[in-house]
Amino acid sequence: MKKIFAVALVAMMTMTVNAQVYVGGGVGFQTTSQDGNSETFFKLVPEIGYNLDENWAVGIAVGYGEHKTTLKSGNLKTTAKVKAFEIAPYARYTFAKFDKVNLFVDGTVDYLHTDNAGDKNNTFSIGLKPGVAVNLNDKLSFVAHAGFLGYQNSKDDYEGAKAANTFGFDLDGSNLSFGVYYNF
Repeated sequence: MKKIFAVALVAMMTMTVNAQVYVGGGVGFQTTSQDGNSETFFKLVPEIGYNLDENWAVGIAVGYGEHKTTLKSGNLKTTAKVKAFEIAPYARYTFAKFDKVNLFVDGTVDYLHTDNAGDKNNTFSIGLKPGVAVNLNDKLSFVAHAGFLGYQNSKDDYEGAKAANTFGFDLDGSNLSFGVYYNF
C-alpha cells in the first residue's frame, strides 16, 4: 500500500511540475441609485482549467451572483433580491494564434439556478461560446467571450411548470464577459 501511495504521489508531483494549469475568472459589481430607489448587482465567477496541449484545454467555471432592487414610494420601501448559482464545465479549442492573441471556442454545458424570493428556476444550456485571449505575458492573459450558439432549456421549479426550449445564436452586450487568467 505504501508503494502504491508513493508512486501516486510521485506521478502527481510530476504532473504538477509539467502542468499547464490556469486559474482566473471574472468579477462584477454595479450599483445605481436615484430618488431613493437603488439597484445593486454582484457576480463572482472563479475558473480553473488545464491545457491538454497547445490547442486543447478543459476547465470549469463556478459562479455566484446577486441582484438586489430597492424601490421607494412615499414612506414605503420594498426590496427584492435574486440569487444565482452557475456551474459550467467546458472543453476549449484554440483555432487561431496571432503573436499575443488567440481565438478560441468553448464547447460548454451550463447549469444555472436562480432564486427570486422563493420563485426558483433551473436552466440548462449546451453550446458553443467563441472567445479571444490576449496574452499580456507568459503568465497573465485577458480573456473575453462574446455570444452563444446552442440549445437552452429553462423551467421554473414548481409543480406543473412548463419548460421553455430555445435554440439559436445570441451575440449582444448581455452575452459579453471578460476575465483574467493566471497560467502556472
